[in-house]
Amino acid sequence: MRDEAMRIQKALDEEVVEVEKHGVRVKVTLAQRFVSIESNGKSDDDIKEAVNEAVKESQKQAAKKMQGMVGIEGLKGMFGGGGGGSS
Repeated sequence: MRDEAMRIQKALDEEVVEVEKHGVRVKVTLAQRFVSIESNGKSDDDIKEAVNEAVKESQKQAAKKMQGMVGIEGLKGMFGGGGGGSS
């Protein structure tokens, strides 16, 4: 299971989402690792909005990619869902 999780993490870190909002350009991987932020002198609020938008978009794309890679049942197992009890 750990190898599967590491494979998925690597795949998510290889794809980059680019978002431009209010003149701020943000690049972030689907694993939410920031590649670059170009602000061109914009305000902190503009930067914050662009960063939040980039994270939101990367999360959406990561969820789609993960669903395609392991299916819903695999995701439940990775995040503690599903059967099995404790003694």
